[in-house]
Amino acid sequence: MMPIGPLMTEHRLIERMAKLLEGAAVNAGSEKRVDAVFIDRAVDFFRTYADRTHHGKEEDILFRELEKKGLSEEHERVMLELVEEHRYARRKVGMLVEAREVYLAGDPGAANEIEAIIMELVGFYAAHITKEDRHFFIPVMEYFNRDEQDAMLEEFREFDRGMIHEKYRKVVESYEDKKRG
Repeated sequence: MMPIGPLMTEHRLIERMAKLLEGAAVNAGSEKRVDAVFIDRAVDFFRTYADRTHHGKEEDILFRELEKKGLSEEHERVMLELVEEHRYARRKVGMLVEAREVYLAGDPGAANEIEAIIMELVGFYAAHITKEDRHFFIPVMEYFNRDEQDAMLEEFREFDRGMIHEKYRKVVESYEDKKRG
């Protein structure tokens, strides 16, 4: 298996969550009703799974290894675009958290903002995933030989193993901080 296999599999799950999030946007827009618990879970999904886990493997492993290769100008340009797109997604998820807080504070008008942010995220991920899957991942695998690809796959596995520990260490630390504060 090539290292892009797990990344493309992760894309399918991200697409499924985006579809669910799109349904939440419809409720926020048409009914002015926001399921704050679902928004929390979606935010956790996008921050932990899509960003920290998935984008983490891309940026911390795949892109790091690509930087060691003599990339074509086109591949270098696309890789830099992808990194910037990851930053954009982080900002949008942060904006969703802020809009949710405004909504929970009693401003029903924030439902429109939540809808708009969600629709931007849904559209973003559709385009971003298409760019990676169809125009970047497959061509850049040619920079790596079989041994390098296998080593990258193993590093992906190790990265994933550490994520669960990082996530729940942060959960415990956040509650410890609240208790001290």
